Amino acid sequence: MIRWNPARGQLAPAEVAGFDAVVHLAGENVAGGRWTEARKRRIRESRVEGTGLLARSLIESGQPPKAFVSASAVGFYGSKVGSDQDPILDESSSAGEGYLADVARAWEDASRAIEDAGSRRVLVRIGVVLDPEEGALGKMLPPFRLGVGGVVGSGRQWMPWITRDDVCAVIERAIESESLRGPVNAVAGCVQNREFVRELGRALRRPTLFPLPGFAVKLLFGEMGQRLLLEGMRVESRVLADLDHRFGDPNLTGAFRRLTQLGGSC
Repeated sequence: MIRWNPARGQLAPAEVAGFDAVVHLAGENVAGGRWTEARKRRIRESRVEGTGLLARSLIESGQPPKAFVSASAVGFYGSKVGSDQDPILDESSSAGEGYLADVARAWEDASRAIEDAGSRRVLVRIGVVLDPEEGALGKMLPPFRLGVGGVVGSGRQWMPWITRDDVCAVIERAIESESLRGPVNAVAGCVQNREFVRELGRALRRPTLFPLPGFAVKLLFGEMGQRLLLEGMRVESRVLADLDHRFGDPNLTGAFRRLTQLGGSC
């Protein structure tokens, strides 16, 4: 166990010396509540300052890890309401605009110096993680099981998804594959919200006739709901495709069947 306090800048370099790999996943939950100015500041600072402190301490230790794997997010590419004509974004695409893109860009930049120290840096840009107990799916399952689920907003917003087990597998590959460096989109598939909802209803054998209008989302959740529920990005992983990476859950139908009926946990 290594004790650290990112808010106070406390992490002794000697405590983090000599590791083969360091995986950094820490950060304030972006979906933890309405985005007040204070919460938005915590979301950004927890990622940027925490990552910067960890990178500096690893460098100052004199024995930085061979591999530094840091979480990031597909929010790097920005977000929009969505349409069938939206271009597909991959790891070569530039950063988008808006709060989430700004946070992700600063988050990634905070660890840039560790490459100069000799570490192989991998930035895992994670999509919507499907887990029956937590996150978006965990919140959706109770109403959908009662038959009162439906599309959110227009239903056209894109949802780049991946199961929790597959996120673990991508991180493991990032640790082990010496040729892997830079951004990697942790995305198994990408569908519009209306297809996501339809497949979830099929897996649960429930109707999906109760939409959640956009105005209700904005009223209930404010800016957080607008950015996370009503907007999205059409993202795929060219890097993992080129590596011929095999996902445990490569399609949404099978993923929902496993997660909703077999309870697939990591």
